[in-house]
Amino acid sequence: MSSTELFSKKKVVDAHERIKPFIHKTPVLESSAINQLAGCEIRFKCENFQKIGAFKMRGATNAVLQLSDEQKANGVVTHSSGNHAQALAKAAQSLGIPAFIVMPETAPKVKVAAVKAYGGQITFCPPTLIARETTAQKIIDEKGATFIHPYDNVEVILGQSSCAKEVFEDHQDLDVFVCPVGGGGLLAGSILARDYFSPGTTVFAAEPEGADDAFQSFQAKKLIPRTAPNTIADGLLTSLGKLNFPIMLHGVENVLTCNDEEIIAAMRLIWERMKIIIEPSCAVPLAVILKNKTLFSGKKMGVILTGGNVDLGKLPF
Repeated sequence: MSSTELFSKKKVVDAHERIKPFIHKTPVLESSAINQLAGCEIRFKCENFQKIGAFKMRGATNAVLQLSDEQKANGVVTHSSGNHAQALAKAAQSLGIPAFIVMPETAPKVKVAAVKAYGGQITFCPPTLIARETTAQKIIDEKGATFIHPYDNVEVILGQSSCAKEVFEDHQDLDVFVCPVGGGGLLAGSILARDYFSPGTTVFAAEPEGADDAFQSFQAKKLIPRTAPNTIADGLLTSLGKLNFPIMLHGVENVLTCNDEEIIAAMRLIWERMKIIIEPSCAVPLAVILKNKTLFSGKKMGVILTGGNVDLGKLPF
């Protein structure tokens, strides 16, 4: 099946309709103070108010709902230390099916507690990708569970597309849409939504300098995985997915980067001016907008605030 068929407009629409009973339609907020500072009009899509506190609920729910009855009976498995772990556990709980979550021993206690609260059955492993993958494979072999990748999965990407789709349906005058990029599931979904519902809008990807594999890959026009990423934006540490790369390549105007100081400043600005909790990864789009004021001067902007799962005992400011 071609990429066009895999990610058709009908599939984007169907995924959104499928997950609607299981997700919140999150609000879009503006801040006149931030608009004045940035020199443009920014509409913030608040996925920090989504169930489990992040957009990941959308993709995980769509993937779980697409399983056969036999697959549902055997449950789902993933490896994640963050929001996808919580989202998959919650989505599985909603349907009454088992969720086996492989988490590194170093995973934040607040996220471990959340996965347990959603009924996820946690297996801990050393904090390496090989350990995560082999532990997950062992569960697949033993339980017959279906692996749900956090971002390199067609149904996950289609679920994530619903977020930007909601923005474009309610705000049809956006000049620019800025989306953070880690694995690229949300970015790919946002590009699909733009293509089908707001073709006049330009998409930019936003990425930390310390995890800039999407920037490098976009410049080289080939997939370049990042080794040893290092950034405060822990939700964007992972390298770009193989399914997501070609969508990004055709769909973004550019990939813009910012450093950790700029991310922390943007995060603090949103906390102070908008009075809402966001995690560092969330602040990356605003950081690149503030860094590139001339580029976005006077534009009507859309931004996804991706999540608010932050360890309140370890704030960077």
